[in-house]
Amino acid sequence: MSAAPVKKCAQCGMEQPKSSFSSGQLKKKGKAKCLGCTAAAADGGAAPAAPAAPEEALDDAALLKREQNRKKKAKAKAKREVESMRAQQQRWVDAQLVALRAKRAEIDALPPAKAVYPYQEWLQGGDWTGPLRPSFVTPQRSIAVDDAEIARPDYADDEEGVPHEEEAERTEGRRGATILHASPEEIEGLRVACRLGREVLDLAALAVQPGVRTDEIDAIVHAACLERKCYPSPLNYRNFPKSVCTSVNEVICHGVPDTRVLQEGDICNIDVTVYFGGYHGDLNETYFVGTVDDESRHLVQTAYECLMKGIECVKPTALYRQIGGEIESHAKAKGCSVVRTYCGHGINHLFHTAPNIPHYEKNKAVGIIKPGHTFTIEPMINAGTWHDKHWPDQWTAVTADGKRSSQFEHTMLVTENGVELLTARLPHSRSDVTTAYLGDAAF
Repeated sequence: MSAAPVKKCAQCGMEQPKSSFSSGQLKKKGKAKCLGCTAAAADGGAAPAAPAAPEEALDDAALLKREQNRKKKAKAKAKREVESMRAQQQRWVDAQLVALRAKRAEIDALPPAKAVYPYQEWLQGGDWTGPLRPSFVTPQRSIAVDDAEIARPDYADDEEGVPHEEEAERTEGRRGATILHASPEEIEGLRVACRLGREVLDLAALAVQPGVRTDEIDAIVHAACLERKCYPSPLNYRNFPKSVCTSVNEVICHGVPDTRVLQEGDICNIDVTVYFGGYHGDLNETYFVGTVDDESRHLVQTAYECLMKGIECVKPTALYRQIGGEIESHAKAKGCSVVRTYCGHGINHLFHTAPNIPHYEKNKAVGIIKPGHTFTIEPMINAGTWHDKHWPDQWTAVTADGKRSSQFEHTMLVTENGVELLTARLPHSRSDVTTAYLGDAAF
């Protein structure tokens, strides 16, 4: 049987039998409209849509190429978003630094008596282990007592900075014995505090560059906390005079920000803790100041790897004392040592609580890791001996041999299947270490 003659509609583009066209339309050569289109036009409606062309069958190679193109575009978009966020953060930090540098002359004109510590007296007879020396520590930054939007820990307004709830826990004998299990509400509160802490550290990290004073990093942390309605947890904790700890070169931890300028080749650890909604979020990282030597680069990389080695141990039914063994084993293999004076700690509505988590082998940590536990791991790794000394301020801990030290820290939650890093890096977070070894995202 022969096929019926067809004609293509000038409007919808469909090839149809000539019976679908009026005799008048058939006379319009090349401009004929089918009955459907002419009826739709008369009713003020749209012409019927042309049927979609059947999708061309793709072979495996074509499908693979299409998927690769899709991933490439998604990666490029993610990269643009990361660059945009970093640029936005850098603009904020740069604006802060411009304002702070404008005040340097005013700060430098302050008499030594205005310093928090008598640093000039210390310089005359101090027992220094390395090249670093204390400098002028500016007066403590304040937070308005009547600022109801910012929750304050119990030590914030205490003259001696005593954390009374922590002291009560010690008196009751709970520290090192009973480990609190976070409720769903507490976990969510911790997540928020830790996320805010990460945001603050990411901003402070962008200020780690030659020519910046650690006191200016403290000012940036303080301002970033207030913008987020957070209280900077270190401020007045046992009378600590600043809002953040900045530990440079041979300083192991608890370095007090001062007017010393960061120099090319330094390494600088920034330890941020924020208090928000009744919970603390604690984290720290070590950054390079400009270009550093290979030994410093190796030390900082090792410190990061030691943290991640410790985190690998965290899972239900594991023992807390196992964490330190994994950390020190890795540090020794890399030719480094682990500080024994300081340890990781439980954290929730208290800044420091059970459990205590030593970072070295053959420790006597108490407890079994269970879902709902929240704590920090924060190994301090030294290029030389693990022994430490203190500066006269009784806060600044330095290596006994004057060699450099590096540290990294995360706050984490034990889950039914493993661990959740509550302070994990964000895509735009600055990192001066190779995270491909065992990136934060792996958890």
